[in-house]
Amino acid sequence: MSQGPPAGSVLQRSVAAPGNQPQSPEDDDRKVRRREKNRVAAQRSRKKQTQRADKLHEEYECLEQENAVLRREISKLTEELRHLSEALKEHEKMCPLLLCPMNFVQVRPDPVVSCLP
Repeated sequence: MSQGPPAGSVLQRSVAAPGNQPQSPEDDDRKVRRREKNRVAAQRSRKKQTQRADKLHEEYECLEQENAVLRREISKLTEELRHLSEALKEHEKMCPLLLCPMNFVQVRPDPVVSCLP
């Protein structure tokens, strides 16, 4: 009584599958090697995909942090702009240079205006 492949093994399924021609041991070995190679390639592919996803997630986290920093900076600059605009308005109310009508008279003629007809 010869022992065949263990029950449920790849070899037994390939031999016992309906419509299969009897296979030589070389064909079975080739099939097993091909399946093993395919399994390893699939594992490698899944690992690469996971690494890519991890890298993208890290990039996302960095960009989120950078975005938060930039938003805080925008907020600070907006507040500074508001403060400076208010200070300028208050200064314009009492600025002697702006209040004196003589400051609006040109002392020297504008060279561009003097060239125009």
